Amino acid sequence: MNDVAPQESLELTVSGVDAGLRLDRFLTEKTGISRSRLARWLKAGQVRVKGTVRPASYRVREGDRVVLTLPPPEPTGLAPEPRPLEILYEDDELLVVNKPPGLVVHPGAGHRGGTLLNALLAHCPELAAVGDISRPGLVHRLDKDTSGLLVAAKSALAHAGLVQQFQERRVEKTYLALVWGRLPEREGEITGVIGRHPTARQKMSTRPRRGKEAVTTWRVVEELPGGLTLVELSPKTGRTHQLRVHLAALGHPVVGDATYGGGAARFQSLPRLAGVRKLVSRQLLHAWRLSFTHPQSGARLTFEAPLPEDFRRVLESLRGTGAGPAE
Repeated sequence: MNDVAPQESLELTVSGVDAGLRLDRFLTEKTGISRSRLARWLKAGQVRVKGTVRPASYRVREGDRVVLTLPPPEPTGLAPEPRPLEILYEDDELLVVNKPPGLVVHPGAGHRGGTLLNALLAHCPELAAVGDISRPGLVHRLDKDTSGLLVAAKSALAHAGLVQQFQERRVEKTYLALVWGRLPEREGEITGVIGRHPTARQKMSTRPRRGKEAVTTWRVVEELPGGLTLVELSPKTGRTHQLRVHLAALGHPVVGDATYGGGAARFQSLPRLAGVRKLVSRQLLHAWRLSFTHPQSGARLTFEAPLPEDFRRVLESLRGTGAGPAE
């Protein structure tokens, strides 16, 4: 007789804040799994509330115990692609990687392969069964040209726990950015809404037709020659392009960010920065520090990723300690 591996289950308890939500919405918000995928599992009886199968439209109540029994993995259609990964931490539940600039995080329009996710699936195939089928294992992302720290989940338990921490703003993220100009104070906070740009649909804006609350705190790290400033940024929310949009709205776009006004045109009136201009090939934004609670052990984990070489060389050039490419 063959042994059958037990199916993994997730158990969630409804808090007062979530009472009244539809069951499918509650599960989507707490697990990061897509509503369409959950709809199939709900119809198949994979979800029970206090031991009873409930429809997607059921309104959860405070204290409800929701158990999601995960079915066997579905084919993702994503091809594992071995490539070097800078893994800073890994255990049975999750891993933390340092993403280089220029690498797309997951497949999408124009990028069917060659992404960080393809590489992660080659390194740990179990990711295919975790989270949303279109981007398994991922709980957050970075823009293609933003470098730095990213955490991925290797189990459903870790995925649900990390998604919840991001939603409850218990994940601490700190970025370093080189920006144009001198900020008005040594530190501050940017608030407002961010949403899709009303006319340029590939961009985000602080003046959208519809937007969501966005909060970023900033601190000046170093004022550099040429009127450039190195700043430390902490997003308190997780909106698309949040840091880049907030800095542009403040009048200090990220150096190299052509989308939001920080690109090559800014260098034209500053001939003394010609050497620096040659070193800038992308927005100089780096996810430097990441801190979260391990979903299983409860330990608080903090990671730091050093600046990538291109960012570092720009700073060295500005400080007068280096210029041009390495010999």
